[in-house]
Amino acid sequence: MDKPNIRDVIKSKILVLDGAMGSLIQTYKLEEEDFRGERFKNHTHFLKGNNDLLALVRPDILKEIHCLYLEAGADILETNTFSGTTIAQADYALEYAVYDINFESAKVAKEAADEYTAKNPNKPRYVAGSIGPTNRTLSISPDVNDPGFRAVTWDEVVIAYKEQTRALIDGGSDLLLVETIFDTLNAKACLYAIDEVFEEKGVNIPIMVSGTITDASGRTLSGQTAEAFLTSVSHLDLLSVGFNCALGADMMKPYLEVISKNTEFNVSAHPNAGLPNEFGEYDETPEDMASQIKHFLDERLINIIGGCCGTTPEHIKAIADLAATYEPRNAN
Repeated sequence: MDKPNIRDVIKSKILVLDGAMGSLIQTYKLEEEDFRGERFKNHTHFLKGNNDLLALVRPDILKEIHCLYLEAGADILETNTFSGTTIAQADYALEYAVYDINFESAKVAKEAADEYTAKNPNKPRYVAGSIGPTNRTLSISPDVNDPGFRAVTWDEVVIAYKEQTRALIDGGSDLLLVETIFDTLNAKACLYAIDEVFEEKGVNIPIMVSGTITDASGRTLSGQTAEAFLTSVSHLDLLSVGFNCALGADMMKPYLEVISKNTEFNVSAHPNAGLPNEFGEYDETPEDMASQIKHFLDERLINIIGGCCGTTPEHIKAIADLAATYEPRNAN
């Protein structure tokens, strides 16, 4: 479906990203057999909890969730592919299914986005192929007794990201979202892989990059400050750079301020619904979260806003309603 270029749309409005996928998947109370379906009925490993696999066995659930976020006002849907690399899927012995997982996840998100764009062409909806950080790190040794040891190599990470990128593009993603970056070296391998795929396929779609500040130290897990992180990923022509996860909106604001004043890229934020309680649940209400995000908007820090862990369509609606009353941050 023909849509305006997102680079043009973002100049005139704050774009709204969707919210958490896992939080809503949990409400379906899925069991092992739901994750297996017929295709993986005899698979050798337990699959419950492998949410990325739902694109192949329960795409109807993903479609329902995508539509809830579109109804709430989201302009951008994330594909359900946060763990969609061979590296992450190795935990389930599903490396062979990675291309299909990403392709089908992009396809189902695209179907939902196109349906809502057709309903209201004045509010085009876009699909962001979600690329997570993997469960391996290039910067930090997993063995405290061997600081030089790495569980994965640069080349292995690049190969994994290239396969995921190809499938997300083939499935219809309008842009790519490299998110929840805790190790910038992993992110640089991902960006390198994306650049290679673009060259091989002769395509060039927008890229969002989103890091995560892990605690009040103001640094990523691999030790970078917000400004150092920005510098490390600014060698490509990105659609946006920003932060997500780990922190609630109130704690994220200082790092967005740093990014906003030091980049000509658009700035994105999709914080958690506060910090998790002792049961790992998120208590921040949509109204509470919107009131904190209002400070981002008052100071014109952002161009894209959404939600991460613990957020729901109700959170996104509150954020979208608020964002619609503000002008976006000026970006070149």
